[in-house]
Amino acid sequence: MSDPVWRPDVLGPGFEQLTLPLAPDDEGEVVATLVRYVPRRFSGGLARGLGIVTGPAAGADVLYVHGWSDYFFQSHLAAFWHRMGARFFALDLRKYGRSLRANQTPGYVTDLAVYDEDLDAALAAMGRRAGSARPLVLMGHSTGGLTLSLWAARHPGAVAGLVLNSPWLEFQARQVGRQALAPLIGLQARVAPLAPLPTVDLGFYTRSVSKEFDGSWEYNGQWRPVQGFPTHPAWLSAILAGHARVADGLGIDAPVLTMLSARSVLLPRWTPAMMSADIVLNVDDIAERTVRLGPTVSVVRLDGALHDIMLSIEPVREEAYAQMTRWLRGYL
Repeated sequence: MSDPVWRPDVLGPGFEQLTLPLAPDDEGEVVATLVRYVPRRFSGGLARGLGIVTGPAAGADVLYVHGWSDYFFQSHLAAFWHRMGARFFALDLRKYGRSLRANQTPGYVTDLAVYDEDLDAALAAMGRRAGSARPLVLMGHSTGGLTLSLWAARHPGAVAGLVLNSPWLEFQARQVGRQALAPLIGLQARVAPLAPLPTVDLGFYTRSVSKEFDGSWEYNGQWRPVQGFPTHPAWLSAILAGHARVADGLGIDAPVLTMLSARSVLLPRWTPAMMSADIVLNVDDIAERTVRLGPTVSVVRLDGALHDIMLSIEPVREEAYAQMTRWLRGYL
């Protein structure tokens, strides 16, 4: 069997990507894409490239999964985990980012457990086999946080730690709204699974993060569109089912760190306060839900953080890194 072919990644020096073939579906070819951070190849010095790495995550493997209408581009996050001593990988799930193919419905799945195939392929490509001695730390943002939480619950003993960046653990209309909506969406999912749902993203989140507007970050606008990908009943039904499982309690057997903004600003009009708050999720509801993940959960609230904490201003990011470092020292 030939070795996997890692290619230069769009993030430039220090990053490589590997295409992971998956089983085709009704839309044809399906792949996921694994990105790895390999600064040793570009360090320019043997000592730096081969020296012993120390840190609270020394010897660990980290796998990051993005959120909805998103892909991995936060190169500074990879550098942080490298400083902690870990091998860093990120996964663009099927039909997202580097993995999105022509004629595919972006982000579309009908069950979040479908991503088990993506994750299994990524872990195999990372060299992880049953009984691997290297601790595995999963890190997920928003929908990726929900997906990884459910995966960790289904795979007891597989994870040494779970780090969640504003995970989407509950519907914005809260449990009552979710329970009222779920049967209607479930019916629509059976009748017309790919029917378009109303657009609720007004583009404010993009305005807060994109360098083209009021934010600071450059990224591929086709992989991360201004108002997000169109949503569909079958996809939303899968999300609501995931929320229901979290509400029932997951019993994750690994320590969990959940990082959230200190506040939400959920309004139908733009306000400058959106530059320092979560404008996607109700963070108080998420804080309540996170204690349902398992017996060992830490919750950190960061003043001034955006929905993606790693896209917040530098002082907020540095505080997030400090909190992650302290948590790693305590639990990993």
